[in-house]
Amino acid sequence: MGNENILEKPESNSLFGRVVAILEQARTKVVRTISGEMVIAYWLIGREIVLELQKGDPRAEYGKNLIDDLSKQLNKKYGRGYSTTNLRYFRTFYQTYSDRIPEIRHLPCGESDHSNHSKKRHLECGVLAALSIAVEKRDSIKGFHPDLGWSHYRALMKVENKHARLFYEVEAAQQLWSVSYLERQIHSHLFERLLKSRDKKGVLLLTNEGQKLIEPIDAIKDPYVLDFLDLPDSELLHESVLESAIINNLQKFLLELGKGFSFVARQKRIRFEDQYFYIDLVFYNYLLKCFVLIDLKIGELTHQDIGQMDGYVRMYEDLMKVKGDKPTIGLILCSEKNEAIARYSVLHENKQLFASKYLLYLPTEKELEWMLRKERWLIEEHLITEQRGKAEKE
Repeated sequence: MGNENILEKPESNSLFGRVVAILEQARTKVVRTISGEMVIAYWLIGREIVLELQKGDPRAEYGKNLIDDLSKQLNKKYGRGYSTTNLRYFRTFYQTYSDRIPEIRHLPCGESDHSNHSKKRHLECGVLAALSIAVEKRDSIKGFHPDLGWSHYRALMKVENKHARLFYEVEAAQQLWSVSYLERQIHSHLFERLLKSRDKKGVLLLTNEGQKLIEPIDAIKDPYVLDFLDLPDSELLHESVLESAIINNLQKFLLELGKGFSFVARQKRIRFEDQYFYIDLVFYNYLLKCFVLIDLKIGELTHQDIGQMDGYVRMYEDLMKVKGDKPTIGLILCSEKNEAIARYSVLHENKQLFASKYLLYLPTEKELEWMLRKERWLIEEHLITEQRGKAEKE
């Protein structure tokens, strides 16, 4: 028994432990390399299918027969894994990323002889050489990320908007997202939720670089999707129940908050003179280097909620902030967001106070599009009103 336990959990400072660490690292690299090579292989297969279809009969029946025949031949040679469905995925993969010339390694080309094997190798080398030339001519086009496997790209292919697809690809690679987590972020429309306060330049940065936290607004989403809490979307829901559900699902809530968040306290008590105040949730964002106070609100946002959060932030700044901390952020999470109150309150000018809606269900694409379009329209209308007011004063 003792020996089995040692084998299961090797000491990291023992010879066996160090050898195991080396082998595990090597295996991880091998798996990653194989996964990356298969992604390139599937892109190349998709490319060959598309090129063959382009020079063949344009009728749909021809394409179906071509893929069916290729599937039978490949399955006969390699076994399972090359169904007609998979081959169609390869074709779609190439069509989706047709401008993404992958970096192809040169295969060693042997001396010329008259054998079939040699002819085959020269043919392969010719194809790869042509692709390599294309890479040199179009080196600005990125290849495929080695940390993303075929399942990741299967999920990404379902995203129609190119900007959104690039964003999810960058984030998945940078944050080492699992396939299931990538799919959740796609289904919860993370890209669209981050777009609200960004201009065209901000959209391009988000697309090419992923989510960068520079200003407090960069960390704020609207809405927040809390479907993992499994709570009814009802006004009868009590704030303490919502808070308890968040604590019970803290890991998922941290993921929904986004990058750099760590949990600090629940019902944080702060004393001001002879009064005690309780903040629902307190987090710290190590990227922004500041505390983030969250107040949970069932129902519609009110002026009182905003004033209360403003007071919390001011008190927390005086009592808790230490040297090196940046200004504290206050976020009110409410089930209904009154746009008029948000517009004509300290929320409008204050760069530390924010209000976002939370949803206890996963919205459909149409629902989310309607919400975001409505908010953008309100923002634009407010800007026009401000400009008219300034023009009249002048």
